[in-house]
Amino acid sequence: MTQSNNNVIQIGFSDAPRCFTLSEARETLKLIKPITAKAHQELEEVKARLHHLLPSDPRIASVEQDYEAIVRAWISKMHRLGLIVRGLWLLDFDSGDGYFCWKYPELTINHYHSYNGGFVERRPIAEVIEEMHPDWADVEAEPSIASKATKMQTPHRLS
Repeated sequence: MTQSNNNVIQIGFSDAPRCFTLSEARETLKLIKPITAKAHQELEEVKARLHHLLPSDPRIASVEQDYEAIVRAWISKMHRLGLIVRGLWLLDFDSGDGYFCWKYPELTINHYHSYNGGFVERRPIAEVIEEMHPDWADVEAEPSIASKATKMQTPHRLS
């Protein structure tokens, strides 16, 4: 692990995605959320400046460069954390057999999709755990998922 000059620790080799367990992905999300929230806010401010300029305004090029710099910096930080950027504020965490998927401003990582799937094919993680029993699902470390999976498996008795 190395620390870059803009305060984001690099995990692994530059631009190399890494594999995450669900617990690791959720821990990493604690770093990602404030970085993403700050970049999102900065981008909103730049978009507002751009919106107020006329198409012929010579300042447009400079504002567009600011916009691009914010997006590129965010992407670079996400890559250094071992993540796959799928779109603006949309990230995948490689689990070894598919992806945990997170999109700002979601509160936590609750979705999964296969390597061949994408955002539109996201499924609730509890459903995937119940169906596949994947290695990345550390049920003891994720009690909320364990209780959801147990509820899904427990047949209801009629009195």
